[in-house]
Amino acid sequence: MITYLWIAIGSALGGAARYGFTLWAARAWGETFPWGTLLINILGSFVIGLVFNLTMADGPLPATANARLFVMSGLCGGFTTFSAFSLQALLLLRDGEWLPALAYMAGSVVLCLAAVLLGHWLAARIGIALTPAA
Repeated sequence: MITYLWIAIGSALGGAARYGFTLWAARAWGETFPWGTLLINILGSFVIGLVFNLTMADGPLPATANARLFVMSGLCGGFTTFSAFSLQALLLLRDGEWLPALAYMAGSVVLCLAAVLLGHWLAARIGIALTPAA
């Protein structure tokens, strides 16, 4: 039961952060294009890639299952917004905004995959730096 509590707390924090970030992005860049959602998904993908690699049992910063679930399922799950991404892409398509819709969809997939790869790569470098010399 405690695992569910950790995930719920992480989800609440991630959801609140998503809401705040979305408001900030809308004020900063307007609401014509869903910049906030795109950046949230990129950042969330980076964080999950980084944390996944760093906190594995044999990783440089091993963490408990609850700590990993708090961050990856809770924080990242509450923060990232692929359901919002899907709806926003559909609305752009519905409104005949084909080029922005395709740019948004391709950008989300490519940049989020690049972000998770970067997080994974950075975690490996941190692991090397934290490993004592033999």
